Amino acid sequence: MRMEQLFYLALVFLAVTGGVLGIGMALTRGGGLKSRLDALFGGESRDERSEAWTEKLVRVAEPVARLSTPTEEEEISRLRARFMHAGLRRPLAPVLFLAAKTALVVLLPLAFLAVERAGLVQASGTVSLLVLLVLASMGYYLPNAVLASITRRRQREVFEAFPDAIDLMIVCVEAGLGLDMAVNRACAEMRLRSRELADELDLVALELRVGATRERALRNFATRTGLEEVSTFVSMLVQADRFGTSLADALRVHADSLRTRRRLRAEEEAAKIPLKLLFPLIFFIFPSLLLVLMGPAMIQVYRVMLPAFSGN
Repeated sequence: MRMEQLFYLALVFLAVTGGVLGIGMALTRGGGLKSRLDALFGGESRDERSEAWTEKLVRVAEPVARLSTPTEEEEISRLRARFMHAGLRRPLAPVLFLAAKTALVVLLPLAFLAVERAGLVQASGTVSLLVLLVLASMGYYLPNAVLASITRRRQREVFEAFPDAIDLMIVCVEAGLGLDMAVNRACAEMRLRSRELADELDLVALELRVGATRERALRNFATRTGLEEVSTFVSMLVQADRFGTSLADALRVHADSLRTRRRLRAEEEAAKIPLKLLFPLIFFIFPSLLLVLMGPAMIQVYRVMLPAFSGN
């Protein structure tokens, strides 16, 4: 049996195994009754099993992640802020991130070498070395791109839901509640609209509950989200608290400003749609249309004109 056939058989085996495992995990995911029975009879609950798997995964990934761990304090602080903005607060996330960077740098070039060894790709020495370098670079920067994408998605969700949360705070403040109770009420109501923003407001309420000052809790909220709009909101609340101005009026003005900014951003995204559609039209749709419309005519011209030019 040739190397190429073994490679395809290995791919089929991995695909079938992954599919079976995925179906099994999907079927056993909703085992709430089993978890309650395990807890009732003293068995190990799902959370405990998950924590055990997490600890094992961390122990396996730590030696690999140590190779990509930054050494300077500035880089470590920047990386910690990026995970904070992405909403990844579990200790497993940085370890997996750094381990993925190290593993992909090695695995992607090895996969190309395996494909080249199997004879599926033929390349010269210089081209092969260049492809290996490109794949190693892609493997190193791919986790950064994934983390940036998660951060953008989360910040967009928080930004779009934030004016609605401020409107709820305005209603609560005008009804006679304090700012702390207004934050708690907005957190409970916003969970159906945006879970990310509800979790952040819940953290603010927890910090206020354990004794942190309002200014410190709000500034931590702005630091965790990394949004300029949230930083402006925090500065406005701090100034209103210091100078004794009307909190409801300040919140109403800021909510109007955020709604205007949200509408302008939506209009900007809508204005980019024609430009984004231009490239698929040029490279995919127009060639197909030309082939369908001009193909029969060009065949007819070829059949008629070619004998005339050849003198037959």
